[in-house]
Amino acid sequence: MTVFFENARLIDPEAGTETVGNLVVDGGIIAAIGQMQAPADARVIDCGGKCLAPGIVDIGVKIGEPGERHKESFRTAGLAAARGGVTTIIARPDTSPAIDTPETLEFVTRRAAEAPVRIRHMAALTKGRAGREMTEIGFLMDAGAIAFTDADHVCADTKVLSRAFTYARSLGALVLCHPQDPGLSKGAAVTSGKFASLRGLPAVSPMAERMGLDRDLALVEMTGVRYHADQITTARALPALSRAKAAGLPVTAGVSVHHLTLNEFDVGNYRTFFKLTPPLRSEDDRLAMVQALAEGVIDILCSMHTPADEESKRLPYEEAAAGAVGLETLLPAALRLYHAGSLDLPGLFRALALNPARLMGLPQGRLCEGSPADLVLFDPEAPFVLDRFTLASKSKNTPFDGARLTGKVLATFVGGVQVHGQA
Repeated sequence: MTVFFENARLIDPEAGTETVGNLVVDGGIIAAIGQMQAPADARVIDCGGKCLAPGIVDIGVKIGEPGERHKESFRTAGLAAARGGVTTIIARPDTSPAIDTPETLEFVTRRAAEAPVRIRHMAALTKGRAGREMTEIGFLMDAGAIAFTDADHVCADTKVLSRAFTYARSLGALVLCHPQDPGLSKGAAVTSGKFASLRGLPAVSPMAERMGLDRDLALVEMTGVRYHADQITTARALPALSRAKAAGLPVTAGVSVHHLTLNEFDVGNYRTFFKLTPPLRSEDDRLAMVQALAEGVIDILCSMHTPADEESKRLPYEEAAAGAVGLETLLPAALRLYHAGSLDLPGLFRALALNPARLMGLPQGRLCEGSPADLVLFDPEAPFVLDRFTLASKSKNTPFDGARLTGKVLATFVGGVQVHGQA
């Protein structure tokens, strides 16, 4: 089917432009952009002056299958993604069991077919994510693994990690790491400081992130592996990241929307929906992350979607599970940066769609002729109050429950097929 979008604010992150015009989709591909007439046989969608942008490519989404389907299934994650304007999910391997064999990877690849959005999978870097023996990276790549990571399990054995990096480099594989010093961060629930002391909570210094990143970057310099830091959250880590990029190392970095829009004081009186990994940081760190994203030091903005059931969250803060769902709230939360004047819309979608797609070698994330018609139509000015019980995710652990947000997804399209909305 041919689809004609008319009267749209076209957000092009690659060109860095925002223009009013029309867009034609034919055979699941963007066929034309500009001021043209609708083809005779096209389905016409009047965008009413609202924004049309590339669908979000969300790196680092946890889905409960296998082992924790009660927290999130491929179907519910796909529905939440479609409602949030996410058209491609890059799923994490921190499942039960971990995705560390071709057989497990093939299982989740088959299960992902029931989702209305595209899902690609990362595989574990070490067996069982235990940091003792690397996985069969070559076989996993043959089975469809798009990258390798142990998620928030930090490999403490530098020799094992260096061997994994060397092998990944020989195969051209991308490795994602969670930059933290495992000894300092073990058992921590919040960031160290006055707030942590007043609450009597176990804390970790922001230096733990810098120390972990310094080690990883030294190994990148030694091995030449393509490396992505999944979350940079402290100002102390930014100089090392900037130096690595300036030296031409194959390094990129991401940050979660929660660390860009919340700070340590949001924990309040032990509110466990705000317990994350890494923990929320100071307001100075948050502002430094916003600036780093705007300047391109940090490349990618993601949700770090981590579903947790009520039983694991309704516990004392120290014992509660870390993580928050974010597929459905990623765009409206990220639009806080736009409304604050920190980023324009093309810059925001560069971090949400274009840069993640480039990192993963995908054709998505672009608004140009010949690109896949994975699109999100949204109203950046529509206000609403979030009710977590209306979320499509099985788990409802969002820190934005009851928050006033501005920006609604009106419709989502994957390959030109509408998967959400009434457009």
